Amino acid sequence: MSIATLPFFDLHRHLDGNVRISTIISLAKKHQISLPSFDEEILKQNVFIQDKTSDLLAFLEKLDVGVSVLADIEACEQIAYENIADAHAEGLTYVELRFSPFYMAKAHQLDMREVVGAVVRGCEAASKTLSMPFNLIGILSRTFGTEACMLELEALLAYHQKIAGLDLAGDEYNFPATMFKSHFDIAKSKTDWRFTIHAGEASGAQSVWDAIHHLHADRIGHGVRAIEDESLLDYIASEKIGIESCLTSNYQTGTWLDTKNHPVKLFLSKGIRVCLNTDDPGVSNIRLNDEFDIAKTTVGLSDLQCQQLLKNAINISYAEPAFKQACLSKF
Repeated sequence: MSIATLPFFDLHRHLDGNVRISTIISLAKKHQISLPSFDEEILKQNVFIQDKTSDLLAFLEKLDVGVSVLADIEACEQIAYENIADAHAEGLTYVELRFSPFYMAKAHQLDMREVVGAVVRGCEAASKTLSMPFNLIGILSRTFGTEACMLELEALLAYHQKIAGLDLAGDEYNFPATMFKSHFDIAKSKTDWRFTIHAGEASGAQSVWDAIHHLHADRIGHGVRAIEDESLLDYIASEKIGIESCLTSNYQTGTWLDTKNHPVKLFLSKGIRVCLNTDDPGVSNIRLNDEFDIAKTTVGLSDLQCQQLLKNAINISYAEPAFKQACLSKF
C-alpha cells in the first residue's frame, strides 16, 4: 500500500512559523514596514533556513521576519486563513496549528486576546470554505518569562472552547518547565485542553520528565534527547505519550545533525507513538511529504514503518474520535 493514498496528519506545525513570502511583502508595503528586501527571491534567502543554523535560538530568529508584518488584527486573521489554505493545498487530511499570542502581538503591541480571536476566525473561515479539519494549540512562549506567559494564558483562556491544547515553546534550556507549573495547573483546572510540550530539544531527558510530571504532557514536541534515559523511553511507550518528530527542523536547529541515525527509528522500535511533522514550514521551506521522503531515503524507514508513523499521528492527534476512527479504517 502506497502511503500517498493514506491520511496525512501534521500535528506539530507553527502557524506563526508559516507566513507566505508574498504575504510578508504585501503586508510590509501596506503598513510601511521595512524588510531586508522586497524582492521575493532575495527575501527567501533571509527567511528560509540555508542548510542549518547554529542553534535553536538562531533558528527561532528566522521567524521574526514573518511576524514583523503583523501590524493589525486583520493581518493575524489573514495569515491564519492562509495557514489552513496551505495545509489544504499540501494535501493534508488534518492539521493542528500552534501559535503564540504574545509573539504575534509583540512587534506592534497588539492586544493578545484580539490576536487569539483573529486566529480562531481566520482558521474557522478557511476550514469552512475548504472543508479542512483542524485544531488549534495555544503556545506559552517561555522565552519572554513567566509573567508574559501568564498574560498569554489569560488571552488563550478567553477562547478556551476554540482551542484543543496548550504548549510551552521557546528557550527550553534557560527557561525550564518547572518555572511554568502554575500556568499549566491553571489551564488543567479550567479547561479540557490536552498538553503537548517542547522538550528534549535544547535540553536533556530531565526536561522531558518535567514536561510529563509538571506540565501534564500527553505529547512531547521533538523529544530527541529522551534517548539519554532508557527508563524514560519505557515510560513514554507504556503511557502512550506521543512524540512529534521533526527531522528537517532538528537538523536545521543543530538539535540532531546525524539525520541518518535520528531517534525516530529507535522510537518506532520501542513501540512509542512517534509521528513526523513540519514544525515551521515557512522557514524550513518544506512540506510533510518532504519529511517522509527523508525518513525513507536518509533514515532508511520501510513503507510499513512510514505507515506506522501515519497511524501514530492519527492516534495521538486531538481530532474527534469518530474522525480518527474513519481515518484509521483506510489502512
